[in-house]
Amino acid sequence: MSGGLSQDGAGGYRVWAPAGIPRVQPGDDLAKLIAAAEPGLADGDVLLVTSKIVSKAEGRIVEAADREAAIDAETVRVVARRGTLRIVENRQGLVMAAAGVDASNTPAGTVLLLPKDPDASARAIREGLREALGVDVGVLVTDTFGRPWRAGLTDVAIGAAGVRVLDDLRGGTDSYGNPLAATVVATADELAAAGDLVKGKAAGRPVAVVRGLGHVVAEDGGEGTRAMVRGARDDMFRLGTSEAVRLAVTQRRTVRAFTGEPVDPGAVRRAVAAAVTAPAPHHTTPWRFVLLESEESRTGLLDAMREAWIEDLRRDGKSEESIAKRVRRGDVLRNAPYLVVPCLVMDGSHTYGDVRRDGAEREMFVVAAGAGVQNFLVALAGEGLGSAWVSSTMFCRDVVRRVLGLPEGWDPMGAVAVGRPAEDPRPRPERDAAAFIEVR
Repeated sequence: MSGGLSQDGAGGYRVWAPAGIPRVQPGDDLAKLIAAAEPGLADGDVLLVTSKIVSKAEGRIVEAADREAAIDAETVRVVARRGTLRIVENRQGLVMAAAGVDASNTPAGTVLLLPKDPDASARAIREGLREALGVDVGVLVTDTFGRPWRAGLTDVAIGAAGVRVLDDLRGGTDSYGNPLAATVVATADELAAAGDLVKGKAAGRPVAVVRGLGHVVAEDGGEGTRAMVRGARDDMFRLGTSEAVRLAVTQRRTVRAFTGEPVDPGAVRRAVAAAVTAPAPHHTTPWRFVLLESEESRTGLLDAMREAWIEDLRRDGKSEESIAKRVRRGDVLRNAPYLVVPCLVMDGSHTYGDVRRDGAEREMFVVAAGAGVQNFLVALAGEGLGSAWVSSTMFCRDVVRRVLGLPEGWDPMGAVAVGRPAEDPRPRPERDAAAFIEVR
C-alpha cells in the first residue's frame, strides 16, 4: 500500500492513498475503479473520495466562458464579498468560496460543479463497493474549504454514507468530572482532513482509506452531512460584515405591536454605542439617550404627554371623538416594554448673529441627531429588537423635560418604542432607488 500516516497503540488508525485510479470520465463507475485500485478494502474502513472525481463521473462539467456566471447559477445566498471573491451558500446548503465552482483540472472553457447531492453520491459508492467486494465501509465525499478566523485550507466532508458524521458528547463528563455541555465533535471533517494529508492537492491520488476506526462506521447508513450544516437560527455568523449592515438597514421596520418579553438593557446600550458614532458638526457629541427602563417612568411620561396632547387638540377645536381616535394612535409607545427618548444637545454650536447662518447651524445639529437615531434603530434591528420612532415628544418638550428631570438645553427628538415584534412586518412597498436620484 502506498505511503500513509499511522498512529499506533490503543485506538490507533492508519491512513493511506491508493495508487492506480485512472483519470475519471463522465459515466465512470467510481466504485468499480476504487475496488480495482484497492481490492483489499475491509469491513469498517472509511473511504475518503475527493468531490472532483465524483463530479466528473456524474457529468457535472459544464461549458462556462464566464466562471462568475456559473457561480451565480449555483448561488442561493451571498454571505460575504470582497472584490471578486464571494463566499456564498450554494444549492447543496454549503457556505464556501465561489459556490464550489472549480476551474482547475478541467478542460479550458469548462468548469466543474459540485455533485448535486453529495450524500446520495456517497451512498452510491458505498453500495457499489458492497456489491463489488462484499465489504461494509463508510464513504465520505470531501472538498476543500477555507475557514473563518483561520488561514489555510483543509478538506471537509460534504457527503457521507455509513459514517457517524457527528459525535455528540453533551451530557457526558471530561476526565476531571466536568460536565460537557456543548461538545459535538465533527468526526467526518476530522476524517476528511486526515485523508487530505496523504492524498495531497496535486499528487493525482483522489481517494484515501482510513483503517482502525470502525466505530465511526454506521450500520444504518448514517444521517449524511446535512446534519452538519448549522441552521440559520443557530448561526451567529450567518452574514459577512457589509451584508449584515445592509440587511439590518433594509430589515429595520416600524413595529407597532410588541410582545410582553422584557428587553435586555445591555442590547439597548450596545445600540446607543452604535448611535454615537454618527457624524456631527464641530467635533461635538450632540446626542443624549434617556432610557426609560421602569414601568413607572414610562407611564408617568406617557400620561403627562397625553394630557398635554389633549389640551392642544381641544385648543385646535377638535371634537372629543376625533381626540380619542388620535390619542389611540399613540398607544404604540404605551404598549412597548421599553422606551428611549433621544435628545439633541447644542453644546459646541456656533452663534453668528445672523438668522440665515444661525438657522443653518441648528439644522446641522438636527441632521446629526437624526443620523444618531438612525444608527440606533439599525443597531436595535441587529440585536433582533423591533422599534418605532414616534415624533410626539417634539410637540411637548417642556412637559418631557419636566417629567424626566432633563436639563433645559436637552431637546427631546421623538421617542423610540423598543421590544420584540409581536408579528411579522407587512411587506415593504417596492421603491425604485432611481426615482430618488439626480445626477449632475
